[in-house]
Order: sequence, then C-alpha cells, then structure tokens
Amino acid sequence: MMLALQSPQEAYRRIDFDARIAAAGQGDLVRLCLDQLSSAIGTALHAQDRSDNLLKSQSLARALAAITALQLGVSGKGGVAAALHQFYGGARRTLLDCVPDFDPARLTDLRADIGEIAGAMAPATG
Repeated sequence: MMLALQSPQEAYRRIDFDARIAAAGQGDLVRLCLDQLSSAIGTALHAQDRSDNLLKSQSLARALAAITALQLGVSGKGGVAAALHQFYGGARRTLLDCVPDFDPARLTDLRADIGEIAGAMAPATG
C-alpha cells in the first residue's frame, strides 16, 4: 500500500535501497549511507532548479535520515570518531538550515565533502 502512494521512481529506489542493505556487510553500510546522502542532496538541488518544493522537501528528509544513520553508527569518542561526530553534526546543521532557507552553494559544498569521504573509503585498486 505504501509503495502505491509513491512515484514509480521512488518505489524502485526504495526497493533497490532495501536490497542493498540486506546484502551489505557492516563496512558497506557506511558507504551505502554516504551514497544515499549524496544522492538525496543531488535530488534536492535538482528539485530546487525545477521549483519542485515537494521533491526538495522529501529529498532533504531522506538526507537527514541518512545522516542520522551515519551518526548512530559512529562508536567511540576520540580520534576518528570525534572527527566524524563533528562532521556529521555540521552536515545535519547544514541540512536543517536549508529547510527554511535553501542554500544551493552550501549543499553543493557538503555533497563534495561527502564525495571525498566516500572516495577515501573506496578500496585501493591496482
């Protein structure tokens, strides 16, 4: 019933996401959340360009869900964990600030930072 209320693209995205989660290992889940965060920000930017406020709102909500999952997955307090807590907290503030006052430049910068983190997590090839 829930999928019937969504667009076909959103229903497909959700099914794909659920399948990827089911098949993911622990390390893969972080990468998956980063991918979802980046994708949701990209969709919000696209929706802003098209003046599609509903899609923009849905995309920001999806981005916030991804950042929440990332925040909950950080264990520890010092070192890398502290840096991740700080980054994810800043990302959450950026997303929340963009709800009432959408700022494409801030979201574009955040998306680039997420891409750098995801790239650093990619396995070395060679």
